[in-house]
Amino acid sequence: MDRIIFGDNQFFGVNHVSDEKSRAQSIRFKEDISILKTIDIAREGGIDTFMCTTHERIAHICELIRANQSQYAGFSIYPCLPYAHKYANVVTEFGILGALKQYVPGNLFSSVFKGGVALASKDVLSLMELLIDSEMKMFKGLNTPVIFLQNVITDLLIGLRMKDVLKAYHAYIIKKYNAEPGYITMNMPLLLDVLTDIGIKNPIICSSINIDGFRMSGGKSLYEHLLSTREIRAIAMQVLSGGAVPPSQAIEYVTALPGIKSILFGASSKANIHETIGLINYYDSKSKLSIV
Repeated sequence: MDRIIFGDNQFFGVNHVSDEKSRAQSIRFKEDISILKTIDIAREGGIDTFMCTTHERIAHICELIRANQSQYAGFSIYPCLPYAHKYANVVTEFGILGALKQYVPGNLFSSVFKGGVALASKDVLSLMELLIDSEMKMFKGLNTPVIFLQNVITDLLIGLRMKDVLKAYHAYIIKKYNAEPGYITMNMPLLLDVLTDIGIKNPIICSSINIDGFRMSGGKSLYEHLLSTREIRAIAMQVLSGGAVPPSQAIEYVTALPGIKSILFGASSKANIHETIGLINYYDSKSKLSIV
């Protein structure tokens, strides 16, 4: 995995501190080409990995990249699926049964309602594979070396103790897509325990990791202990604590932690993108010098 990964939150009006900034970002990135130009700015700074949801507009970005394959040689995309808001919107518009009819093949849909819950439970893993394949269609022909399960599903499966689904997801991503499975979570310590229990070693886990414990379930000290004592490939997200911490202070903290393989961030301006890249590179080099 690359040390620095560029994210997509800013493209779809996601800002953890300011609704006003969210609205401004939505307007700024109304056109697909404006998204691609910002990705290109990150690439100019040395970033070759883009981590994104399966938002319908990402499909258009993928089309643009496919149309310019030579320009994006060596560029990787880390899909994060499923895009929960998409399914929630369909449920709102068509109801639960209507949503199922849209995403579940007819024979499977019929068997679920004829056979009841017992049969439905047997079909969960098949349904999971169908949904993964549906979400991954937009990335056909592109380099997707790591495929992530979104936190809304990861944490739900943990809460329901559905370890078999997590294990099946892991195996399917490797077998079908020749990729590494990744997991996004709001509770990295608990997820690591669950994955260890089902035999998944040195997992790729993306979670909030920052200097003031913002959205770190279990507390910052527990994460620090885990990162220094357990086998894990951690991706730190929300390293700026939603904008509440000065960038220099925030990045100095996270780059000094053991076990952090990558740092994920999103930004909308050239100045902020280059500043963040510069700070990560600076503190990484400083940490290496101190070790020597």
